[in-house]
Amino acid sequence: MSKNEFIKGRGAQLNVSNKFEAQQHEFRDDFLNYCAAEGDEVQNNNTVLIDTFSKTIVNKVTSPDVGMEYSLNPYQGCEHGCIYCYARNSHEYWGYSAGLDFERKILVKRKAVELLEKKFRSRKWEAKPIILSGNTDCYQPIEKKLKITRQLLETFLKYKHPVGIITKNALLQRDMDILRELAEDDLVSVTLSVTSLSEETRRILEPRTASIKKRLETIEILSRANIPVNVMMAPIIPAINSHEIMPLAKEISERGALSLGYTIVRLNGAIAEIFTDWIKKTMPDRADKVLNQIKNIHGGNLNDSRFGTRMKGEGEFASQVAQQFKLARKKYFSDKERIKLNCKLHESFKDGQMKLF
Repeated sequence: MSKNEFIKGRGAQLNVSNKFEAQQHEFRDDFLNYCAAEGDEVQNNNTVLIDTFSKTIVNKVTSPDVGMEYSLNPYQGCEHGCIYCYARNSHEYWGYSAGLDFERKILVKRKAVELLEKKFRSRKWEAKPIILSGNTDCYQPIEKKLKITRQLLETFLKYKHPVGIITKNALLQRDMDILRELAEDDLVSVTLSVTSLSEETRRILEPRTASIKKRLETIEILSRANIPVNVMMAPIIPAINSHEIMPLAKEISERGALSLGYTIVRLNGAIAEIFTDWIKKTMPDRADKVLNQIKNIHGGNLNDSRFGTRMKGEGEFASQVAQQFKLARKKYFSDKERIKLNCKLHESFKDGQMKLF
């Protein structure tokens, strides 16, 4: 594949059809030839922000194998462009493609803080951990400018409410002042996604995320500040990062991480087409091997929606991965313990300040 055919700075290399749309479109060869002859871009690759005005902001998570009860996503779509991201399919509900649209059309929830305060002030609401980034990353690049996540964290602190954060962006370091205050009352835990120790692997899998060096540095900084930090190696992809489990576990443990979790890649919905197109362009020599091994993990399919097996897979490869993680945890994390977030303070701060009576 020539350099001209590859869209730099993006994960997906095409816009797949939206399954909810009655009409589909494609680029005709004569149009592509005309653009090439004139030196014009076939399509605009710039990121576009789209304001949305949701009526609620806290989502109840009903999936039994996700590990959270409530989530909050200030943004929909994610400029990080991780090729494997399960959240891509959610962009179709907004009328966009799970491919390039997911990375280029970012929906912004401008009233996120207002809605969160309304939730906290409700007499019916009882404090339970709310996870920022249950779907898309709350510290994706646009957060540097908009600071919605920072404002949300200030709100969690104001109401003394427990919050979890999942991210793969070192921009989180900007908010260390708030995180320290939250950590003093066991109101925060951070989960950093570290898929590989190889910067080359990171660059092709997750083109607009923080470098591996910055993520490892972030683990160390959080740990030194007594802010509990955990790591997810997600997803494990056969023949791409599956050989890195033990060295990655050792590295993050030495940096101060309290635990290590994982998921195995699954390519549900439109992601199967997006990933297949991508790997044949970026790794043509091992594309078939990777795709076939993914199928072997999920009963002969690239996708897997079965609760209980979809996250970890099944078969010989999945068993080997599970054994490696069991060994890694025993060797590098046996003397560490995850904290339990404090849900007892919020009731006294229902109005954003301490109740005296």
